[in-house]
Amino acid sequence: MNEAKQTKLTRHVARLLRCRRCPRMRSTPVSGGPIMSDVMIVGQAPGPREPMLKRPFAHTAGKTLFRWFEQFSGMNEVAVRSRIYFAAVCRCFPGKNSTGSDRVPAPDEIRNCALWMDDEIRILRPHLIIPIGRLAILQFIDCAKLENVIGRTFRVTRSGHRFDLIPLPHPSGASPWHKIPPGKALTEHALKLVARHPAIERLSRAAQRSTRGALESLRAV
Repeated sequence: MNEAKQTKLTRHVARLLRCRRCPRMRSTPVSGGPIMSDVMIVGQAPGPREPMLKRPFAHTAGKTLFRWFEQFSGMNEVAVRSRIYFAAVCRCFPGKNSTGSDRVPAPDEIRNCALWMDDEIRILRPHLIIPIGRLAILQFIDCAKLENVIGRTFRVTRSGHRFDLIPLPHPSGASPWHKIPPGKALTEHALKLVARHPAIERLSRAAQRSTRGALESLRAV
């Protein structure tokens, strides 16, 4: 069964990388790879550097995100990338707007990319989805204000599958929300909820076993 799911996911990612549905996008799709996991992270859209580096959360926001995971869940960047499936509202860099900031994807672009995420949920049937940033959160639940949803766990159904949803604020340096009250305390509470979720606890234990195994192998040389 797992082999069949892995094959299906690998083919899915290969098709995703060939997608050219949105002519206004300024890059080709970015993917974290066909990682079989009970957990999905859903970002907003790649920035300008991610297409060149060929992985999501590859710059400033990623540094903060992976620091959060290491601090609260005990998994470093390598462990997170190798054990969690990365998705996004849109998989291509939207380009810049007239003010010089990253353009927010248009509704038609979001709809186009939603088809990819729906397929990923059907294939992986995750136990936990972590949407990061308001645009990602809005794909699952209402989010008039971040303080209404950050620090809470929701039960959500999408693509015929029911799962837990723990929203996080976007770790971008452009927004101070997660650094100041009430966002700072709410973000810390949300990260503790993530760390205590059974799906994350399983991944964290597996990462720790892998690290111990690698150290024992080094000692044996």
